[in-house]
Amino acid sequence: MVVVTIISLLAAMGVPALRSVQRRTIATAIGNDLRAFAAAFDVYAHETGNWPGEAAEGVFPIEMANRIKSTDWLRTTTLGGQYNWDNNQMHGGTRYRAAIAISSTASAPFNEDLDLLEAIDRVIDDGNLATGNFLIGADGEPVFIIAP
Repeated sequence: MVVVTIISLLAAMGVPALRSVQRRTIATAIGNDLRAFAAAFDVYAHETGNWPGEAAEGVFPIEMANRIKSTDWLRTTTLGGQYNWDNNQMHGGTRYRAAIAISSTASAPFNEDLDLLEAIDRVIDDGNLATGNFLIGADGEPVFIIAP
């Protein structure tokens, strides 16, 4: 009975730690994706003088074909939803020249998890979803601003 109680207590202490590690892993993965994609889009803009044309959620921006893997762009994110290239679009009442959003699609609905979004913000930005480059944009979906 004592052994069962000790094991139960250890398991109860381990579950929150496991969830914390899972959140950090997801936040880091999304942060790495956004940084890598942003760098590729930025290089494209520097080389051509323009940003790629607008692409809908879950659609690969054709101009990026030799710069990022289409499978990386088109997969469902760990938050749900898919990456969405925004060129000259409005988010939260502000127009941005270049941004990457995570948007709901019919095949990949976005799961709004404010705690996880704040964890992502801490990984890639200032930890505040109302300021910096990682924000809550249109329809409550996260957006990473590349160029204001």
